[in-house]
Amino acid sequence: MGKPVNRIWRATCNTWRGFCAAVASEAAMRQELAVLVFAVPVAFLITPDPWKRVLLIAVHVLILTVELLNTAIEKLADEVARDHRPLIEKAKDMGSAAVAGTIVIAALVWLLALGEFAGLW
Repeated sequence: MGKPVNRIWRATCNTWRGFCAAVASEAAMRQELAVLVFAVPVAFLITPDPWKRVLLIAVHVLILTVELLNTAIEKLADEVARDHRPLIEKAKDMGSAAVAGTIVIAALVWLLALGEFAGLW
């Protein structure tokens, strides 16, 4: 394998290890992954439009992505300072707020899709 292929392979392995570590250590990751597994077939049931299906699934992938970033912030913060530090606490709270924001976006997208499916608009 050439250099670019080796680099891509190593990056893929690192990505997989990081994802597995987050799933193993964070209940929120496991819950959000379960919602994604449920959401994929439901997206195919409620809309025939491929772009809407992609959007319904993508908002859940976005939640997982932001949760991964939040988990990374929390793990790093816990490693850097084991004692209570106000700035680290704020950084962790901001990461949590980012996850909440993506959940709101996902909820709005799904409400619109479900409303359309139900014939409300």
